Amino acid sequence: MIPLIVSHSVFAQTKQHKGVAKAIEILRKAMVDGDRAALDNSTAEGLSYGHSAGKIEDKATFIENIVSGNSDFVSIELTDQTIYISGKTAIVRHKLSASTNDKGKDPGIVKLAILTVWQKDKKEWKNAKTFDEMAEKMGKELEDVPGITAGFQYPV
Repeated sequence: MIPLIVSHSVFAQTKQHKGVAKAIEILRKAMVDGDRAALDNSTAEGLSYGHSAGKIEDKATFIENIVSGNSDFVSIELTDQTIYISGKTAIVRHKLSASTNDKGKDPGIVKLAILTVWQKDKKEWKNAKTFDEMAEKMGKELEDVPGITAGFQYPV
């Protein structure tokens, strides 16, 4: 996931928006179910998953931690979702409320504001590839959008 500062409102849902929303729901369900195949199919090879505590995981680590129960989501609810699409790039914001039962920890509750970047790969929407590639593509796509001020950073 790539942090991004964006100020823009989302328009009515189109077929593209519905496709992104469907991909998000597939990922949400795969995270709750610990479904390795669905997690693999719904994420890009260059996935960069940044945790609120600053930990960064690649695709393989992200999937393994969910499947193994190290990151165990008992439930995930997504609210206040907005989807902005420009070309083959989608910027999605939502609030995540989740119940967790991570291996070796007490059950917990997580409440976060999330931003994800998705890229259309052939016919499917997937999380963004490498940071540099996505920052460049997003910058180009956002240049023509009125009211957008974008800044890209990589969590340290």
